[in-house]
Amino acid sequence: MTDAELLAGLDALRQGDRTAFERIYQEMSTPLFTVILRILRDRNLAEDVLQELFVKLFRSPPSVRKPRAYLFQSARNLAIDTLRRRPEESELNERTPAPDHTEAQAERLDLRAALDALPLAERQIVSLHINGGLKFREIAAMMGLPLGTALWKYQKALNALRAALSP
Repeated sequence: MTDAELLAGLDALRQGDRTAFERIYQEMSTPLFTVILRILRDRNLAEDVLQELFVKLFRSPPSVRKPRAYLFQSARNLAIDTLRRRPEESELNERTPAPDHTEAQAERLDLRAALDALPLAERQIVSLHINGGLKFREIAAMMGLPLGTALWKYQKALNALRAALSP
């Protein structure tokens, strides 16, 4: 969903159009959830944060120039706030999927483990860029980093992923 489509959807939502909200949810929930999940590493908690984000969006649709960046910034902030409220970053509540011995499932588990091994900032940058489709300038501004640092951390993360996933 482009910024123009999001702007139109948010305008319609402010005027009470519930179908606009449904369209925004259908288009944006998966990439937003992915970013939240990459930060929290807890599916149940990520679902709660996503729900909180969309409840806030429904109750008070923002008037912003770049709604896509705004939504990902909001998702990131809510996830970070949730992470800070947790006594310790733990994976005790994370539910691992039932074993499925297909090659695709094994590759997904390997990728997930490799992503989870990245430091939080690098995981965020990778997810915001790949899943959120945000530009590095937007990510750098969102995270309060110089552009060069964001690019460096992204490259560092990709190299770590390649190393972890290479045979």
